Amino acid sequence: MNDDDARHREKMAKRKAVQDAEVASKNIEKGLLIVHTGPGKGKTTAALGLVLRMLGRGHRVGVVQFIKGAWDTGEARALKTFGDRIAWHALGEGFTWETQDKARDIAACRNAWETARALMADESIRLLVLDELNIALRYDYLDLDAVVAELQARRPDLHVVVTGRNAKPALIEAADLVTEMGSVKHHFSAGVKAQEGIEF
Repeated sequence: MNDDDARHREKMAKRKAVQDAEVASKNIEKGLLIVHTGPGKGKTTAALGLVLRMLGRGHRVGVVQFIKGAWDTGEARALKTFGDRIAWHALGEGFTWETQDKARDIAACRNAWETARALMADESIRLLVLDELNIALRYDYLDLDAVVAELQARRPDLHVVVTGRNAKPALIEAADLVTEMGSVKHHFSAGVKAQEGIEF
């Protein structure tokens, strides 16, 4: 073994010891409140990655879509093949600029929240994605304090992922993990339309 290899091995052995000690110091196990927010693409995509991971571990999951409606999406098609291991509810009626009907949007969001509450109470669900809930909260279609209180009071083993731009500070404060998706470059700005398998 040459000197470079020996130095590298010694450096990595020290790094491993630090990492192992760090991992060993973590001993809390709990359901997480996770928020995916920010102006960049990928918030729902990341949440659905967690859905797939949880399904791969043999657990049951739920998805409630607050704004997105009856779109024919690739993820809905794929995940519905898991049968009753996934409770999929696309309860939105489209983006607010499409519906142009505030009362209808509020009613749809309230219905979606009631479905979410029922899924939070379902002990067979291990992970619940509340897709675009941040949008409903941003427009005050739901009571922020009440939603945050119920998310905090959920059963201790339930993971919840909330997606959507402009997460409210109260939700960020309550969350265990918050990731902000940044927007560096987006093909839509260059005139590229939404494409099958990428956007839907």
